[in-house]
Amino acid sequence: MNRLGILILACCLLAPVAKAQSPAPSKVDLSFNRWYTHEEMTQALRDLTRAYPHLLEMESIGTSVGGRDIWLVTLNDPETGPPESKTAMYIEGNIHGNEIQATETVLYSIWYLTRSHGNIDALTRLMQERTFYFVPSSNPDGRMYWFEKASTPNMLRGGIRPTDNDHDGRYDEDGPDDLDGDGHITSMWVADPTGRWKRDEDDPRFFVRVGRDEEPGGWTRLGQEGIDNDGDGDINEDGEGGYDPNRNFPSDWQPEYIQYGATDYPLSLPECRATAEFIMAHPNIAGVQSYHNTGGMVLYGPGASYQSYPGSDLRVMEEMATKGSKMIPFYDALVSWEDLYTTHGDETSFTYEQEGIMSFVNELWTTDKMFASEELTSREDTIEFRDMLQFEDVYVPYREVEHPTYGTVLIGGTKNHANRVAPLWAQEEECHRNFAFTMYHADEMPLVEWGMLQVRRGPAGLWEITVEVENPKVIPTILGWARRHRIGHPDELICDTGESTRVVASSGVNSFTPWSSMSIPEDQHRPHRIRNEQGVGSNGTRLFRFLVEGDEPVTLRYVSDKGGTIERVVPLEETEPTPESGEDT
Repeated sequence: MNRLGILILACCLLAPVAKAQSPAPSKVDLSFNRWYTHEEMTQALRDLTRAYPHLLEMESIGTSVGGRDIWLVTLNDPETGPPESKTAMYIEGNIHGNEIQATETVLYSIWYLTRSHGNIDALTRLMQERTFYFVPSSNPDGRMYWFEKASTPNMLRGGIRPTDNDHDGRYDEDGPDDLDGDGHITSMWVADPTGRWKRDEDDPRFFVRVGRDEEPGGWTRLGQEGIDNDGDGDINEDGEGGYDPNRNFPSDWQPEYIQYGATDYPLSLPECRATAEFIMAHPNIAGVQSYHNTGGMVLYGPGASYQSYPGSDLRVMEEMATKGSKMIPFYDALVSWEDLYTTHGDETSFTYEQEGIMSFVNELWTTDKMFASEELTSREDTIEFRDMLQFEDVYVPYREVEHPTYGTVLIGGTKNHANRVAPLWAQEEECHRNFAFTMYHADEMPLVEWGMLQVRRGPAGLWEITVEVENPKVIPTILGWARRHRIGHPDELICDTGESTRVVASSGVNSFTPWSSMSIPEDQHRPHRIRNEQGVGSNGTRLFRFLVEGDEPVTLRYVSDKGGTIERVVPLEETEPTPESGEDT
């Protein structure tokens, strides 16, 4: 029997007597078989913050084009230090307004963590070691539009800043019109003797295209329901928005004629500027998770083929994304440009390429999860499962409406929560599995720790202190891309001494070999500080050495933007290499 089989057998045998861990009931009654409007989400965040004041703080990091607050919640255990003293993770959702369940996934994460504190050891430890910054909705205007205005599944991807999409000098003058007043923008069809579509004989909710050699079907699709509001002969060509917030970030930003939706210049959108400014002001952020939809993917960069990421970073990205694809059934680990499409100026390229942060995008939901199969992918399968599991809730029956231009038309099709959004009965599992992947990501962020320590007499009666710094996590303290482009501060080891003690020389070393067999660096300007520009690698260690004159204890302090800060007091007395030497603080 292999090791995995032995482990499963042991768990089964121990199950009757083992004490299972589970979260305590939350102090805030939230459910995740529903969607939250911006106002309801805001109230939920306030309720959580009031219920868990020792863990949560809530603030606005900016306002949207429409004046709505972009709420940020900081989760930190103050007993283990202030938020800025720990490696942090930034978790965000709903940068695209219509990708609404991203907000519920972030809200679920806050709710689940707070109710787990003190009840689930692994998550309690994680909250003690890390800081979490949550932005449930970075595009509140787009979210508002999806809830309050008639829309399709793909509206409103951007925000509500007026945009001249048809370049006629006017703004937002010809958007879709809800002609039948049902709250959805669906398809519009007109009878046409030459039309290449016909009603499905078995299911009149649908149209099917006739073959090239068949007789005309009698119907033509006119597009989304609407009228020609500006009299230019086109329908619905200039509605609200028309830009993409996830193309407005500085990294590899390209103008509109190359990258649709980029707007005028990087960070021209107040929502994107607020996000970028917060992230840039918090160099302790070592992990970014952005939730989107749809398709069931764990995505990582590059966003364009000409961006060449270091192999060391790509190996970590692939390892983590592959683990995510196993944690979330029917999700695929994909490289953005290679497996999906090219993007310029997207958020996670910005956080990785300009801030040196390990970053992932999860595209929430895939209909493969509804079918529990990758084989049932035909149109017929989709229709059957929707009817059997969703009871036709996603369909608007076709009805006749009088159109000012085309006369009698048929209007109907799928509602705005079809296709992209997980059914409400499946949403909580979707939230939990993605939350679990993000906690795995958070746990694999760098975490510097002390390793071996040796103190002994060196040359000329000086004390020779050799110390090891470890990073037992998959993500290094400085990513390869950050080293290549000199992003952020290098790691640094500092030896603080008293008035009667001083550091004579220092160096990084490869072993515990005595300094007497090494060359002592000359003309060191600040020998009490060692810059470690390479950082501590994935599951890696680094050795450092100081030559110290005097007999007072010294304090060693290792400082890493992404890996945290650790400190220990070292008495100047002979020791053998041992991890227990010294006092950790």
